[in-house]
Amino acid sequence: MKILIVGGTSSLGTTLKNAFNGSQEVITAGRNNCDIAMDIRDPITKIAFPNDIDVVIHTAAHFGGKEVSEIIECENVNVTGTLKLCQAAVQANVKHFVLISSIFASLEEDSEYFGIYALSKRHSEEAARFFCSTFSLTLTILRPSQMYGSQESFRRHQPFLYTIADRAEKGEDIMLYGTNDALRNYIHVDDLVSIISLVIRNKEEGTYSCLHPHDLPYSRIAKAALAAFNSKARVGFLNDKADIPDNVFQKDDTLYKKINFYPQISIEDGMKMIAKYRSTNR
Repeated sequence: MKILIVGGTSSLGTTLKNAFNGSQEVITAGRNNCDIAMDIRDPITKIAFPNDIDVVIHTAAHFGGKEVSEIIECENVNVTGTLKLCQAAVQANVKHFVLISSIFASLEEDSEYFGIYALSKRHSEEAARFFCSTFSLTLTILRPSQMYGSQESFRRHQPFLYTIADRAEKGEDIMLYGTNDALRNYIHVDDLVSIISLVIRNKEEGTYSCLHPHDLPYSRIAKAALAAFNSKARVGFLNDKADIPDNVFQKDDTLYKKINFYPQISIEDGMKMIAKYRSTNR
């Protein structure tokens, strides 16, 4: 089996490549340092794949912003870029297209966390389903929750979690805003890679949530970080600050039942992995 990873230098793309190498033939596509030079931001340039690709895993994404230019580019990359990749896959007779979306695609418009990223991810899913259905391309859409890993490259998209790790590493107290012990859902990249691998092996088709089975209060995340770095610092709340709202999603383990796999890595284990990585890569 030959797999093409679009977004080959992304945090997930790099992890996927390292995991698949040796068991599958893997090539990467992206703007820099990939086997195939490809810029899905360009609305004009046509994208073409080699004719011997079995599976395309689309990990590239624009994460948006509030400026007009960022809003337009986010929609262009996440929606038009996805359509162009689907077109290239059909023309190259690819057997399976895997779109890595986000659980944020399921956010309601009144959510405090709704924005152009969530909206464009929803649009990209709809566009991919329409195109792949029209041209008979097997499509799997995966909606992971907030993804993290040991490497610093994950910090960009999960700054809060890595700031907690920073404070724990320095032995500093971790003070959380407000009185609400806000809930979040994090999935470790290694678990997500296992899910993607099983989806490809089993040829699963459809749209699926990829959440960790357990939502986490901020205080548990902070305590896990302190324990991982052997810190004696404390976790507290700044009650005079505004509360931080929860951001959790309805659980759906349909995919996990199909592939007989549930995410295994707890936040305690994940923080230990971050601490170990930092201790050996300083």
